[in-house]
Amino acid sequence: MTEPVLVLNCGSSSIKFALFDAARQPLARKALWSGQVDGIGKDKPYSAALQELRASVVKQTGGQPPAAVAHRVVHGGTRYSAPVRVDAAVLAALEKLVPLAPLHQPHNLAPIRTLLRARPDLPQVACFDTAFHCTQPPLAQAFALPADITERGVRRYGFHGLSYAYIASALPGYDARAAAGRTVVLHLGNGASMCAIKRGASVASTMGFTAVEGLPMGTRCGSLDPGVILYLMDQRGMDARAIEKLIYQQSGLLGVSGISSDMRTLLGSGEPGAKLAVDLFVYRIGRELGSLAAALGGLDAVVFTGGIGENAAAIRARVCRDAAWLGLELDAAANDKGGPRISTPASRVAAWVIPTNEELVIASQTRALVEKEFA
Repeated sequence: MTEPVLVLNCGSSSIKFALFDAARQPLARKALWSGQVDGIGKDKPYSAALQELRASVVKQTGGQPPAAVAHRVVHGGTRYSAPVRVDAAVLAALEKLVPLAPLHQPHNLAPIRTLLRARPDLPQVACFDTAFHCTQPPLAQAFALPADITERGVRRYGFHGLSYAYIASALPGYDARAAAGRTVVLHLGNGASMCAIKRGASVASTMGFTAVEGLPMGTRCGSLDPGVILYLMDQRGMDARAIEKLIYQQSGLLGVSGISSDMRTLLGSGEPGAKLAVDLFVYRIGRELGSLAAALGGLDAVVFTGGIGENAAAIRARVCRDAAWLGLELDAAANDKGGPRISTPASRVAAWVIPTNEELVIASQTRALVEKEFA
């Protein structure tokens, strides 16, 4: 493949993009060009934004259109455990998964649909956040529900898999012992989750059937007793849509603090609500870390990544200090500098800060698939 690969990560109001030189072996970690198109849905439709982006790509590459467009798609369900070339049938199957990821899936699929109509000849590849977790054992994927419900796909999937795939591939360059052993990766951002990785494969994760389970997030509540949902329906008269809005958009750091979903704002605030939100976030991380260490049968390393994980030294420090019982000893000076190693040489459990690169994973997976098809 000589033409570049265009990677799209589409949200409700923006398109993040990155252009990679597909002729380079291996792909460079840094994209040739990257950026973001804002104002989707308000100032411009997806079709106009994609047309604008395509013109910019052609200009950027001196008239060379992309060989393929690669998309981050949050949910692949039970059917898609690897990247797939998207056609009308695949798109229809992915649209059926919208109820499982209502904040992300519709926006991930919108540009695919637009490009299929406008450029059916252009290869499009979907890369899934759920795929990395397909290695989890059946017990880790199961809910204690009747078999007829489980057989319809109601099970734990896990998310942020593209980020975890990158960390698993990069970890040997930082810590060979951890890469060959037992590591918990903390992808902490506006969406937050944790994953237990053993010898490079996912064993367990905090997110499950949907991307709302697990840790409290920017606006998502995290794990919640199902009885709370029943109470809200019976006693507060809330319907499914109202509850959906509550647990996805009005809870988490925003809901607890009453101030903001942004960790930077909360860390800089003296308000009691802000402190409570941060305390709850750190406490839940500590509980999940213990659970994931148990699933691994021990722990060799923890890795922080994502916007909060890479940039919030105060959060990393608190998490590491709370994990002293696991054998983790924080190097405060190294943590303040951002790592990459933030544990002391004597620490039985290593701690690292490794920036994630989901776009590189998506571009690499897409190039491999397209080259295989045309081989």
